[in-house]
Amino acid sequence: MSVILIVTDAWHPQVNGVVRSLDRLGKELSKLGHEVHYLTPQSFKTIPCPTYPEIRLSLTLGGAVARKIDAIAPEFIHISTEGPLGFLASRYCRKRKKPFSTSYHTRFPEYLAARFPIPASWTYKVLRWFHNTGSSCMVATPSLKRDLEARGFKNLHYWGRGVDLELFHPRGEKVLDFERPRLLYVGRVAVEKNISAFLELDVDGTKIVVGDGPQRADLQKQYPDVKFLGLQEGEALAAIYASCDVFVFPSKTDTFGIVLLEALGSGLPVAAYPVMGPVDVIGDSGVGVLDEDLATAVRGALKIDPQACLDYAAKFSWEASARQFYSNLER
Repeated sequence: MSVILIVTDAWHPQVNGVVRSLDRLGKELSKLGHEVHYLTPQSFKTIPCPTYPEIRLSLTLGGAVARKIDAIAPEFIHISTEGPLGFLASRYCRKRKKPFSTSYHTRFPEYLAARFPIPASWTYKVLRWFHNTGSSCMVATPSLKRDLEARGFKNLHYWGRGVDLELFHPRGEKVLDFERPRLLYVGRVAVEKNISAFLELDVDGTKIVVGDGPQRADLQKQYPDVKFLGLQEGEALAAIYASCDVFVFPSKTDTFGIVLLEALGSGLPVAAYPVMGPVDVIGDSGVGVLDEDLATAVRGALKIDPQACLDYAAKFSWEASARQFYSNLER
């Protein structure tokens, strides 16, 4: 058994792929016999992130972080995010010459550039230094690995994701009665997700958005015919997936997209752009259509047999994800 500390600035009550991945990772590592601890903003005073108040930024100093890490005495330290806690934990490890791993979840330079006039190259320089000081940087897909290698990132290793098929699966009863086909988006409602590209499509059926974020109010006013269902979790979310016909993923900046696996596990084919994330998860598997014309992708995806989606999703397990994560720690 190993004592593992996961340091993350992204944590509950946030609802996103990073939080869900880290939460499930801890559960699976515990099943494998490891002792897992988290260092999160819940342990400190926080302030809302500018332009994104749902994200809380920790107000603390290096000494407080060091004391908490010392109290846990972990054998492995994994720093998941490049936020205040991530940088303080990294400094702790460097000062004490303790090896640590990191993971690259979010294309933060592109997200930041979408909100502020900050060149992505400046942000990548900071992130390259942050991740290269660790012993291993975990990435979810081959496309992301190639992209980061080209930008000078080193020691990159794969860490795939899984899907909870006990929760996300087809259901006989449909909880939605909107006109079909029902076209679903699940995720943060924010500018970097490119949701407008989905909402502007000239396609038949009902467009449905599940999630919350800083862009929701504006999009609801701009697209009154779209069904905005707000934040949904657990059984309620799974039932919505199972009541729809195709999953539309308009983002061009995600590194993976756990929602893609959740949709496939629910029997929904995917319509997306041929970019990082969909290219790696969907590729030429036949369970989705990737096209620069998102409307063409939607129409093509509606023709896909849902059973093919279910068979494909069955290949992804959280246990395998956790074992891969731990093998990267052992490096």
